[in-house]
Amino acid sequence: MRAARVALRSAAPLAATGGVSSRVPREVERFSRYSPSPLSIQQFLDFGSSNGCERTSFAFLRQELPVRLANILREIDLLPDQLLSTPSVQLVKSWYIQSLMDLVEFHQKNPEDHRVLSDFIDALVIVRNRHHDVVPIMAQGVIEYQDIFRVDPVTNQNIQYFLDRFYMNRISIRMLINQHMLLFDDNTNSGHHIGSIDPCCDVVGVVNDAFESSRRLCDQYYLASPELSLFQVNGRVPGQPIHIVYVPSHLFHILFELFKNAMRATVEHQENNSSLSPVKVTVVLGKEDLTIKISDTGGGVPLRKINLLFSYMYSTAPRPVMDDSRNAPLAGFGYGLPISRLYAKYFQGDLNLYSVPGYGTDAIIYLKALSTESVEKLPVFNKSAFKRYQMATEADDWCIPSKPKNSEAKCSCVKEMSSC
Repeated sequence: MRAARVALRSAAPLAATGGVSSRVPREVERFSRYSPSPLSIQQFLDFGSSNGCERTSFAFLRQELPVRLANILREIDLLPDQLLSTPSVQLVKSWYIQSLMDLVEFHQKNPEDHRVLSDFIDALVIVRNRHHDVVPIMAQGVIEYQDIFRVDPVTNQNIQYFLDRFYMNRISIRMLINQHMLLFDDNTNSGHHIGSIDPCCDVVGVVNDAFESSRRLCDQYYLASPELSLFQVNGRVPGQPIHIVYVPSHLFHILFELFKNAMRATVEHQENNSSLSPVKVTVVLGKEDLTIKISDTGGGVPLRKINLLFSYMYSTAPRPVMDDSRNAPLAGFGYGLPISRLYAKYFQGDLNLYSVPGYGTDAIIYLKALSTESVEKLPVFNKSAFKRYQMATEADDWCIPSKPKNSEAKCSCVKEMSSC
């Protein structure tokens, strides 16, 4: 019955009446005046395990979700006109507006009414499904823009800034929706998890799962794959397995992407070897941080390309073909690493790459070991964000070596009126 109700509700278009369309700018302006309210993993955990009730969650989400949607909608409108006008970006924007308006409808409804609570879950299902393809559709919009217009360094910098914030916003919205649904939808069962959070996440277990999934994909594409060599150190309770309070699906996403990259590099770099070197993983739990280092001998990456690996405008693999296939490509839009880093940063962690060109690469994941310090990192639309989109790159005040001409190397300084 719930699936039928969701299907009927999702069929209603946003612009069914002119009144709804005219309300959109007003509602976006209204909710963008509020800053998002970041939650810690501990707050998620406390609420789901003991102190929470569906009415309280409903009251929080009917305000918080529109705030997060409205904040990022304001930033979408600051994109370059040529990018904003692409069909793909317009489609994504329409989804966000539709979702905002769907949720605003619950602002005047009574949380004591069980039908209202049930309808709210239906609405969350619709929003989550509507936004399912946001990442590839937005990526397609950027490709459309790149193919037609020349992207200068300033524009590239602003698009990178926007996409980091846009995708982080998406991660946070999905977290709130999934948490509410897993806790209060009778049709879901999260087992021993508190929503999507595992209060005793087996880190090494997630490492092994992600490695095996990546390995199957690698075998499918290359008919070969490296082994795993794993070493763990529990610095808090020596000799004991490593467990933290975390979202296993987030950790899996990060590890799966890094293992895919490590395996691809290893197989391609060592294609003429009789055997493949293993991918080495070191897991260390300290007092404040959990660190996971993934080391490969896949030839490494030149220094000039390291920062490009986290750029949405760069990929080392051919562009994927957009179709309805369920097959996951081993490499695609080039969004794997930047989005994996966002998952790490979402709860105040990080992801860094260190490469030895000609030998291999180390990828290091940092996560907070304490759930009280694992607080959502959320973008907020304010004057600082607005100014960030208006800023041009400052003139470089370092000499840039130019290409040799007539056997004489010259140094070109780009700062105005300066010379070497």
